[in-house]
Amino acid sequence: MSAILLALVASVAASPSAPVPDGPPAGLTNVRLVVRALSGSLGDAVRATGAGPSWVGYSVPSIRHGHMCCFDSIRESRLQSRGCCRLEGRKAGVSVQSDGRDEHALPAALGSSSRAIDAARAVVMLRVEKGGIGRVGAHSSDCGLDAGGLPLIWLTGVPPTQSLAVLEPLVAEEEDALMVIAAHADPGADAMLERQAAPGRSRNVREQAAFWLGESRGQRGYEILRRLLREDTDARYREHVVFALSESDVPAATDAIIEAARRDPDEEVRGQALFWLAQKAGQKAAAAITRAIEEDPETEVKKKAVFALSELPDGEGVPLLIGLARENRNPAVREQAFFWLGQSEDPRALDFIAAVLKR
Repeated sequence: MSAILLALVASVAASPSAPVPDGPPAGLTNVRLVVRALSGSLGDAVRATGAGPSWVGYSVPSIRHGHMCCFDSIRESRLQSRGCCRLEGRKAGVSVQSDGRDEHALPAALGSSSRAIDAARAVVMLRVEKGGIGRVGAHSSDCGLDAGGLPLIWLTGVPPTQSLAVLEPLVAEEEDALMVIAAHADPGADAMLERQAAPGRSRNVREQAAFWLGESRGQRGYEILRRLLREDTDARYREHVVFALSESDVPAATDAIIEAARRDPDEEVRGQALFWLAQKAGQKAAAAITRAIEEDPETEVKKKAVFALSELPDGEGVPLLIGLARENRNPAVREQAFFWLGQSEDPRALDFIAAVLKR
């Protein structure tokens, strides 16, 4: 406890006398803080930190409008609104939240929620040892950060372009680098993610870059993903691009997924597109799924489309499944429709199955 108190005293003593727009966040604990303005390049500042482990931090304008923080578990993320990232020691898992719902568990120190907070800037943290960067993270300015007693050199006046230039070389070794790049409200981040999503990178890097293009980069991210879906020759990668498009908030992304469900030459890609359409739901999704059942030449894709109908929210797919079980001419489709009706526990499905059994 005494060490933490001493660290807090040091933090207060080292803080600037007046607030700085891009100064250190208020939630720092267990830290030996030094605040200085960046002079020269960010890369030079990182290399000048010395041999021992330390943290370099700064903030940049952020594209995100939610909450970025870490939690030890999904349960903790539901119970705590602010979170506290322990930068040293074991790595916390996180929850990405939207409108109060947990959506994804990601291997990056990032979460988002619909809480009304000031998310104009992202706090970027670089762990440095012997002049090299080992780990990176991005956090909201109100996220608690425990630096584990290490020094933290907080830099003001860091241009986003310099931040991105330092981060891109880390992508191959540090998976969180892509998430931090995606948090930057700078068009250079779009170009970097596009490069990392291109053929020639490792599958893991390409898939993560595609995810962040869909999840956070808006119209430009959608345009890049749509092109990849049409042009990339790797069918397994196109499956992931479909998933990334399902994360986009651009309305036209749904049309791109529908196009993949209808026209992609690979049946697995078409099946994945149908699945993610079901997750997005809506009248266009249901129509595209039903059309696949009628028109796709592959029985396996038809079966996946039937499953996709069962995934529509609020029982929207039940009447469609009943219609398939009654009238579809393909026995495999009828069989799948009966199966998923039996799994639904919907009263309409149970009534239909009971009526069939009584004949």
